[in-house]
Amino acid sequence: MGAGRLPPPRGREREGVVAVATIHDVARLAKVSAGTVSNVLNRPSYVSAETRQRVLDVIEELNFAPRRSTRQRTIGLSVAGVETPFFVDIALAADAEAKSLGMGVVTVVADEDVRREEQNLELLLQQRVHGIVIAPVNEVNPRLEQLVERGIPIVYVDRIHGDRACCWVTTDDRMGGRLAAEHLLALGHRRLAFAGGSPVSKQGERRLEGFTTESLARGATVERISPSSWSVDEGRRAGAQIAQRDPRDRPTAVMCCNDLVALGMLQELWAHRLRVPEDVSIVGFDDLEWAAAAMVPLTTVDQKRQELGRRAVHLLLDEVAHPETHRHEHVVLEPRLVVRASTAPI
Repeated sequence: MGAGRLPPPRGREREGVVAVATIHDVARLAKVSAGTVSNVLNRPSYVSAETRQRVLDVIEELNFAPRRSTRQRTIGLSVAGVETPFFVDIALAADAEAKSLGMGVVTVVADEDVRREEQNLELLLQQRVHGIVIAPVNEVNPRLEQLVERGIPIVYVDRIHGDRACCWVTTDDRMGGRLAAEHLLALGHRRLAFAGGSPVSKQGERRLEGFTTESLARGATVERISPSSWSVDEGRRAGAQIAQRDPRDRPTAVMCCNDLVALGMLQELWAHRLRVPEDVSIVGFDDLEWAAAAMVPLTTVDQKRQELGRRAVHLLLDEVAHPETHRHEHVVLEPRLVVRASTAPI
């Protein structure tokens, strides 16, 4: 090259040889890092609109053709906890579906701790996941709002916040409560109770609402017992309260907020020599794998937890693959009642 001559522009022919522009050339002219250029190409939602357009302009100017990335697309999967088999089943189904579609999965567990969930979300962002499927500890957490505003694809499962511009998939909890009430009422029960859950849990409150509305409309009474958690211990506490009551005063049938509470109640009633279903009928919610294998096979509401996980993955992948044309979907799955031996006519 002669003295005083400028180097040939990148991406153009010089004496039959093409000098190919690199990602570092784009970064240098756009005054950003190579990582930012990579995000523009692979995760545009991670970059502000102004920076993204500046990088795209430089890419066009240099006629930059990025090499096909060999890095596997990866999604984040965040669940509230694993003590509840319901979330484990969702996570396993989502993981299997994503991997069958060629996606990598990074799974994090919050143990029902909001602060840990926030740390987990930061970890997923550092891992540069393409989007997040989340069954959150607290669906109104403002950190989740910030991620949505940044354009990070998020799909809620089960615990949802309907005001956010994102996809979600859940179960019709009110319908599940109605199904349980209809079944018990058809068996002749009129003194009913609802056990477990928490006043801050929208899922439990919706199940209670459906159960109560249907029961009261048919002339039955409904009381709420031990509304503190979703655990086996909660079921035992509720069962002990029922067992200590006069037979003429105690409920003849109980809907539990989930199968764990139903199992605890079943155990406690048997410990007090109360028979299920002869003395008290029990209905659970979830249809966990062991519900049919309980000491008295459990009548329960199946909320199709595996389908929840699979549908969430497909909603997320559509948004990741087609960010410009994607339309947020709100999927509500219809539950079904599974009748087993824990319920019987009064």
